[in-house]
Amino acid sequence: MSGARSNSSRSHGSRFTGEAPRVVTAGVGLFAEAVAAQGAEVSEVDWRPPMPGTEADLARVLADPRRTAANAEALRRIVGTEAHLVDVLPAGPALGLSDRDFLHAGPPIDWARASGPLRGALLGAAALEGVVEQPEQAEQLFAGGTGFTLDPCHHHATVGPMAGVVSASMWLFVVEDPATGRRTYCSLNEGLGKVLRYGAYSPEVLTRLRWMSAVLGPLLQTAVRRRGPVDLKAILAQMLQMGDEAHNRNRAGTLMLLRELLPDLIDSGAPSSDVADAVRFVAGNDHFFLNLAMPACKLTLDAARDIPGSTVVVAMARNGTDFGIQVSGTGDEWFTGPAQVAEGLFLGDYGPSDANPDIGDSAITETAGLGGFSMAAAPAIVRFVGGEVADALAASRRMYEITVGEHPMYSIPVLDFRGAPTGIDVTKVVRTEILPQINTGVAGKVAGVGQVGAGLVTPPAEIFPKALAALARRAPA
Repeated sequence: MSGARSNSSRSHGSRFTGEAPRVVTAGVGLFAEAVAAQGAEVSEVDWRPPMPGTEADLARVLADPRRTAANAEALRRIVGTEAHLVDVLPAGPALGLSDRDFLHAGPPIDWARASGPLRGALLGAAALEGVVEQPEQAEQLFAGGTGFTLDPCHHHATVGPMAGVVSASMWLFVVEDPATGRRTYCSLNEGLGKVLRYGAYSPEVLTRLRWMSAVLGPLLQTAVRRRGPVDLKAILAQMLQMGDEAHNRNRAGTLMLLRELLPDLIDSGAPSSDVADAVRFVAGNDHFFLNLAMPACKLTLDAARDIPGSTVVVAMARNGTDFGIQVSGTGDEWFTGPAQVAEGLFLGDYGPSDANPDIGDSAITETAGLGGFSMAAAPAIVRFVGGEVADALAASRRMYEITVGEHPMYSIPVLDFRGAPTGIDVTKVVRTEILPQINTGVAGKVAGVGQVGAGLVTPPAEIFPKALAALARRAPA
């Protein structure tokens, strides 16, 4: 009332300050409308209460004297860690895997709860390793629960897109931080459509994987070793200037990688037909660089792990059944909830009923500030995942509200070259109820189908209060 009364003669100013009043409202829009209707200048704050039941934990974590410095240190490590492609190796010797050891995307899961795409990828991997002659024969092995190991990629410094299955004969990119020698790994990208990572395991899928192990992997190894380390963060930074966001659009990144390696591929001494096939495969696979963006992001985020008091998320991952996050201040603990089905566009006659819930380790790109967090830099991606350019701009702007800072290397041109929003803060997610935005491919829920679409998805809201509670338990009294 006082604001409205003093504004009745706005040109004469307030009798208390000599200036026209400025009113700030929060919450119910009716307040702002009523004041504005009487001629006052109103600033609306998009405030909302925190997630229900989190008040006590939120107060305890926000009062933790370590938090501000810990989060600043986490951001410093994320943006300061380098990521260089230094080698390409078979997974067996690189990770110590036998032919019956299998890695998968997302938090831990067993065969009984595994989704269709994950089951399909595991069946195909077992056949690839020669454990069985036909993929379907591996169902008995996995259902029996013995004679094999099944472990998350993240537990082995590795990331895998979609189903994320890694087995011993697959070749991996090796990414290294030169300052510390720490390494992360990721399989080679197969392309789109009916591929193992989407749960397909038909003969052509296995034939392609065998060629990748026999020809493509060794060729890339020779080229990388001849050329020397490739600075992946420099490529990622340039990608954002060229319309890629490093999750579902990697066209510029793939071509820049090929430019770096092509001379040494040609000089590798391999048969010219093999070199031509390899170059044709990489050049025709716009997503090839995704499998380098992912381990680069994991390497930088792993640097921010295990900082007491830090509320920064260091991993987001999905196994097709569960969506899980890990937080710097809570060690290796996973906080999980049910994975959601993405909303977007579907291929051919496929629709939402054909879609599996969200799957893959590729949300590590969003965790590092790329992907859905930087969609404003890649307007072309909007048509691929559904929506409009304005949605991409709004999504990126919204992510600044739940992050601790900006990445100085990853600038977004359309936002006046502002750094990408980086370092998801559990407390900010809980306080604002704004969930991280992820753009993603969509796998068919039936094993063997492959990709059925692409779209946008968020984590299940309940995992953030779970992480907050764990942080509260660790906060000093």
